[in-house]
Amino acid sequence: MTLDLGAELAAARLLAVIRGTDTAGAIAAGTALLEEGVRIVEVALTTPDAVRAVAALRAVAPAGALVGAGTVLTAADVADVAAAGAQFVVTPAVVESIAEAAGRGLPVAAGALTPTEAYTAMRMGASAVKLFPASVGGPAYLKAVRDPFPDIPFVAVGGVGLADVPGYLGAGAIAVGVGGPLVGDAASGGDLAALRVRARTYLDAVREPAGS
Repeated sequence: MTLDLGAELAAARLLAVIRGTDTAGAIAAGTALLEEGVRIVEVALTTPDAVRAVAALRAVAPAGALVGAGTVLTAADVADVAAAGAQFVVTPAVVESIAEAAGRGLPVAAGALTPTEAYTAMRMGASAVKLFPASVGGPAYLKAVRDPFPDIPFVAVGGVGLADVPGYLGAGAIAVGVGGPLVGDAASGGDLAALRVRARTYLDAVREPAGS
């Protein structure tokens, strides 16, 4: 059965983005996030040996959790992460990997900023649109882009701090994707205890009713 990435994101409401400078640190950070209850974790391919990190996290992920790869740009990238067991891919832009992954049955959250890009990404086979960088326009911009496309599942990614979560969810995002504000330096060998605290705080924030 093909994974319904949009439904999974809407249920979890949080996508953790791991982008680090150390492979072991990335694996440790991802493991900590999964242990704290984060259900959807993405490892950016800009992380050294990210494909190995994806495979390692797949091996320890609990039932119901999803591990994917981000910054997936090319058909070769798709082949690499699929071989590692990635369950979904994320792109930073409208790129060739969208159609390639969709053709393999691998769900895609495609990066887009403008209405044209969002529409194009969905036509190419994306399962959801990663509004990126969301911080450029904030929740008001998300709402404006969603108005003509109410059926596109948008995930707000890029500069989403803890205080920004209610605004994006209230504006109609099905989830928020958070990298630096959540992961901090943990994916580069930094403080895992602090990461665990931030993970619990973000999980609490996305569980609050939108607009509360």
